[in-house]
Amino acid sequence: MQGVHPRIRAEVWPFLLGVYDFNSTKDERDAVKTQNRKQYEELRRQCTKLIKQSNENSKLNEIGEISYEGGDGSLAQDSRSSSSSSSSDDAASARETLSSQDKTPEAEYSLEGDDYVNVNNADASMPDADSSEAPEVIQTVHLDDVQEDDKPMKTTEDSAKGPEVIQTAPYGDVQEDNNSLRTTKDSVEGPEVIQTAPPGDDQKDNNPVKTTKEVSSPLQEKVPPKLPTNEDFSTWQRIIRLDALRANAEWMAHYPSQASVSDSIARQTAEAVGLEDYDHLEAGRIYHAARLVAILEAYALYDSEIGYCQGMSDLLSPIVSIISEDHEAFWCFVGFMKKARQNFRLDEVGIRRQLELVAKIIKYKDGHLFKHLEKLQAEDCFFVYRMVVVLFRRELTFEQTICLWEVMWADQAAIRAGIGHSAWNKVRKRAPPTDDLLLYAIAASVLQRRKLIIEKYSSMDEIIRECNSMSGHLDVLKLLDDAHNLVVTLHDKIET
Repeated sequence: MQGVHPRIRAEVWPFLLGVYDFNSTKDERDAVKTQNRKQYEELRRQCTKLIKQSNENSKLNEIGEISYEGGDGSLAQDSRSSSSSSSSDDAASARETLSSQDKTPEAEYSLEGDDYVNVNNADASMPDADSSEAPEVIQTVHLDDVQEDDKPMKTTEDSAKGPEVIQTAPYGDVQEDNNSLRTTKDSVEGPEVIQTAPPGDDQKDNNPVKTTKEVSSPLQEKVPPKLPTNEDFSTWQRIIRLDALRANAEWMAHYPSQASVSDSIARQTAEAVGLEDYDHLEAGRIYHAARLVAILEAYALYDSEIGYCQGMSDLLSPIVSIISEDHEAFWCFVGFMKKARQNFRLDEVGIRRQLELVAKIIKYKDGHLFKHLEKLQAEDCFFVYRMVVVLFRRELTFEQTICLWEVMWADQAAIRAGIGHSAWNKVRKRAPPTDDLLLYAIAASVLQRRKLIIEKYSSMDEIIRECNSMSGHLDVLKLLDDAHNLVVTLHDKIET
């Protein structure tokens, strides 16, 4: 139980993540790969158009400011203030919004045990522009400005006349004879926009995307019943670049071939996606950051309901480290996010369901510990929030993370293949495959510290600090053993 051999991970992961069907032939996989490459390239073209139009509008704003300078100065001043997006202004805006939210019950729990805050859409929290002529004001949440007891904040900006508008077609408007990827004109003057069918947990089988050989990737066979409009690509773009430059460099020791990319290639790749302020990074990290930017921007268009949230770069980084082709890494990420996207939903329904399941596992396994958590008003298990959102990435080393994820993906692949529902599964002694192995592992990590929690901790803050201090101190093989033991003994109670 140590995961896939490193030499074949790049070949195996597309199967585990649902890019290719396990029963597909090489010709069928080649057809899917060709189709996937075309769709990814189309997404990148749309990203480039949106970025180009945004840059052109910024230049027009600067010209307008210069033209009116020398009069009473009021218009120039308005333009400067409304277009300001410096990091200090963004941080101040973020702190104001966070301070207005810190009275909510959820405000005590966040990814921020180290440095993470969730960014998504919440149009109620953003100020309106001063006029229809004013450029967008984007609020950026800086990771270093968020305190440990802050809840991840979700932000957006609905612009009355902004060029960076992503429009998606209603479910009924997706034509049967088209692929999941279509382009249209937002308006006579607007940019081309992408219309996509992002994966979701509650999708219905409609309008499958077929290749020219009538072969499709399992990821492309479903269309969600409803697609959102007016997503703010500019917000995602800014946060993606910040996160990409801050990406953990631990992968470089494990995959030196990608880390040893030349400086010229790294800089060319960075320039191609408009990445800046990377001179302090070595070539391998620049190249890695540029690939993260390209793929995350494409995903923000592909699944515009989710867009981009901080924490997603943590999930993509190991995939990019192992899979060298961007289009294939993108579709593996799509497969990964099919399950993980619930962690980044605005309403947090997916997160709450998972926390409830962790609480239920602990309650059934260790009633004494659960009663202690109730006494501390911690029975909702929000102290494991970060573990759930980024799937243990912050608590485990790079190789440990890969091991856990691969076992988790294998369970999910077994369920897709119908193994979890077979008669053989009911009589075997090993743990049956579960879609929620991660949650059993999280519960196991808490149960491993039951004595410490019961005897020494008397507040929620102490438990949060204990969970955050797990980083680098977990034995992933023991964690998986304990998780599988929990599955064996509790899955009938928990998952019915």
